[in-house]
Amino acid sequence: RITDKILPVAKEWQQRPLESIYAVVFLDAIHYHVRSEGQIVKKAVYIATGIDLDGRKDVLGMWVGENESAKFWATVLNGLRNRGVEDIFIACTDNLAGFDAAIHATFPQTEIQNCIIHQLRNSSKYVSYKDLKALMADLKAVYAAVDEQAALDALDTFGEHWDRKYPKISQSWRDNWANLSTYFKYPQEVRRLIYTTNAIEGFNRQLRKVTKAKSVFPTDDSLLKMLYLAMMDITKKWTGRRQDWSVIHAQMAVYFAERMPE
Repeated sequence: RITDKILPVAKEWQQRPLESIYAVVFLDAIHYHVRSEGQIVKKAVYIATGIDLDGRKDVLGMWVGENESAKFWATVLNGLRNRGVEDIFIACTDNLAGFDAAIHATFPQTEIQNCIIHQLRNSSKYVSYKDLKALMADLKAVYAAVDEQAALDALDTFGEHWDRKYPKISQSWRDNWANLSTYFKYPQEVRRLIYTTNAIEGFNRQLRKVTKAKSVFPTDDSLLKMLYLAMMDITKKWTGRRQDWSVIHAQMAVYFAERMPE
């Protein structure tokens, strides 16, 4: 009965009004097993965290849905718009098919940065152990390059070294380049903030710590209740703004001048 009282509070939190502009929004999903009609099914929990123009971090919402899809993300993004979000400068995501189209359908001006760490994980999946160190060092020359042209040159060099053995790796970087290379436009402080979804993955790790004792949740609502309580506990520590925010804000004011509030 006590936990039943939490559900309306969690739902109210989920529908609260949000800021009109977010500098950066991180979008990611984590997966849990939930009982549904007598079966155990894998469900995705869609999570959005944002950093507002004052440099404050907030969890914008958590939604329980079917397996991760761009279609459900489109619903999540429309929900954010309905709660008052008018603009997101940069969205940081994993490389899910159709994700960028879902974002641009709701927020057409938003820049998209795919997570470099996700891309590296995918790149190293099929690499034999003895090649891994050298291959990752060559990839580092790509993502740590000073600018986009230097990164593309490094990618060509990488291809010359490794395409015969692992042709899919450089191809995957090229196929996703438009959303992998966004961060090269910005100064180092902004780059550090957006090139991975680490900010949200750290939050997800803390959620998993709390939920790991429960391998299967009886209902979607029970899962949402537990995540809501864990989230309240985790975000208590999120006081104040990022220490480097004044520098980042000044840089964003240059790049997004016409979209900054008066």
